[in-house]
Amino acid sequence: MSDVEEAVTRVHRAEWARVVAALTRRFGDLDIAEEGAAEAFATAVERWRADGVPPNPGAWLTTTAVRKAIDRIRRESKRDDKHQEARMVHDDDPPEPPGAIDDDRLRLIFTCCHPALATPARVALTLRLVGGLTVPEIARAFLVRETTLEQRITRAKAKIKAAGIPYRVPSAEDLPARVAGVLTVLFLVFNEGYLATGPGTDPIRAELTAEAIRLTRLVRALLPDDGEVTGLLALMLLIEARRPARVAAGELVALDEQDRGAWDAALIAEGHALVRERLAAGVAPGRYQILAAINAVHTSARDIRDTDWSQVVALYDQLVRLDASPVIAMNRAIAVAELDGPEVALAAVDRLGDQLAGYHAFHVTRADLLRRLGRGEDSRAAYDRAIELAGNTAETAYLIRRRDQLG
Repeated sequence: MSDVEEAVTRVHRAEWARVVAALTRRFGDLDIAEEGAAEAFATAVERWRADGVPPNPGAWLTTTAVRKAIDRIRRESKRDDKHQEARMVHDDDPPEPPGAIDDDRLRLIFTCCHPALATPARVALTLRLVGGLTVPEIARAFLVRETTLEQRITRAKAKIKAAGIPYRVPSAEDLPARVAGVLTVLFLVFNEGYLATGPGTDPIRAELTAEAIRLTRLVRALLPDDGEVTGLLALMLLIEARRPARVAAGELVALDEQDRGAWDAALIAEGHALVRERLAAGVAPGRYQILAAINAVHTSARDIRDTDWSQVVALYDQLVRLDASPVIAMNRAIAVAELDGPEVALAAVDRLGDQLAGYHAFHVTRADLLRRLGRGEDSRAAYDRAIELAGNTAETAYLIRRRDQLG
């Protein structure tokens, strides 16, 4: 890759969302915005090679993208409204008042994550228009064909246009619920990178976790006072910090076996600082803030034996009051096992069997608790079921080893 191409790639990550958002505000059309931005970046590779990288790459790209978009509008015979064309060319509308809440990128994120769209469409549209990932990149990440992914994005943009979904930040009364939807999309992206679900992919997709963190940082910069945005960023950072120790020789490494010296100390320090920031705010925490606090306890311990399990259980007790899902109840039981023993925990986990029978982590949890109770045959059966359901090759290798250690 040439120096110019590397420069364009760096600018792409920093400016793509800004350029697409600016064009969406001006032209009110996601297709025009996306294509104008793509053509501008393609032109940059050619022009910057001859002329050098401009002093303000972002402004150059936005100006070029606007020109490309106007050229497209003029070429399309169906757009014969000369008054509308003139408005697009001259853009005489007064600028909107400044402020983080009016940032074009924030509007773009809320548009891509509108609740009228199905969750897979929200994820794809956010990664494409906000993240700037290509269709092949997104398709590979979520194990779908490129044609399927392209259709998903096309249908989502068409629905936004047909339904008249507004390009704006929700009103104050709607904002909390809508922010939650944005965070759900970002956490889905992060989780797919943290532990890929497909057997034919790398067990950890670092590019996806990095993109989720980058987009969450963007949302936090735009909504710095939202506790759950800060909580999600802290949660991602504390999980990502453990990535260097999570896979070895093609096998997943459980938390109690990880080399904690390999953890990223800078990410842990940043995550802990964000958790303390939210504690100091004196506001009742939400789901992501509590999950971040749990991970802060884990990453504070120099050894698994130093973990403050009573604090972990207390935090899960708070979380259960907000989210009584069976997965949260199962994770709480894992912590309870460290305080009250595996028998108490197993009884709690078994009560979740009807709800979690198809969830591989449920069977992993049962297998470990049964092993600790000396019930080898039952533990082996639970490992067998977990191996059947697990989709990640590194996790499967770990489970097979654990099962075979039973003798």
